[in-house]
Amino acid sequence: MITALIDFFTHITSAHRTMILVGGLTLFSLIESAVPLMNLNYGRIKHAGVNIFFTLTTIIVNFVLAFALIKTSDWVVGNNFGILQWIECPLIVQFILGLMLMDLLGAYVAHWVQHHVTWMWKFHIVHHTDQHIDTTSANRHHPGESIIRFLFTILATFIVGAPMWLVFLYQSMSVVLSQFNHSNIALPKWLDKILVCIICTPNMHHVHHHYRMPYSDLNYGNIFSFWDRLFRTYTVVDNDKLIYGVDTIMEEKEIKNIWAILKIPFSPYRERIDYEEKEVL
Repeated sequence: MITALIDFFTHITSAHRTMILVGGLTLFSLIESAVPLMNLNYGRIKHAGVNIFFTLTTIIVNFVLAFALIKTSDWVVGNNFGILQWIECPLIVQFILGLMLMDLLGAYVAHWVQHHVTWMWKFHIVHHTDQHIDTTSANRHHPGESIIRFLFTILATFIVGAPMWLVFLYQSMSVVLSQFNHSNIALPKWLDKILVCIICTPNMHHVHHHYRMPYSDLNYGNIFSFWDRLFRTYTVVDNDKLIYGVDTIMEEKEIKNIWAILKIPFSPYRERIDYEEKEVL
């Protein structure tokens, strides 16, 4: 099975990658309608339209920069460079370890850095301005952030020594898991407890979108949940008490108009308050 997966992602086409993205959005949107975590009275179609615009800009950025990612992967494999190229291990270990390391460096570390480097946060804040988190929120990224995230993926590929099949596998899983953990889905508690031991679930990730610190600086994970536990950025709260958004940009005219959203990173910086005492959530 592992060999078949590697073969599939080695030869995956753009059409298949598009189907994964669209298929995930469609599936999770349908489930949201059936078992929503929060109320759905927020104009879902208009909300989705804004977020899909930013999904398209992300696709364009990834398409334009794809050559750099391919060149990096080809170079590390051809020059025997990177963690996976330096160790000899069974294919199944390479598969699992490679995916874990790509998620750690390309997602968790990248996400943490964007919250702690001011100029990066000014781009990432666009993702946090969404006041109705659902599966379409997963790709609500300013084009500037899409470039930053892509550069972290290249860096992860370089350090890990990732072959191209692993990069495509990671990107595909990252898209689907991000759509899942942002989705407005109410999982049964017993199922959430099982899944969250390994992957990030909506119940885990949604607190990251609470409008105030320190909650928005917790639960950074994308695919795997254990990085947050390992680095002590994990918390559990009552999701019914969450308020989505970011406290410095809460006005509708700033968060629902595409042109206004695009200008956010270039507006005067508004310092956030890091509340010493957490709200009781």
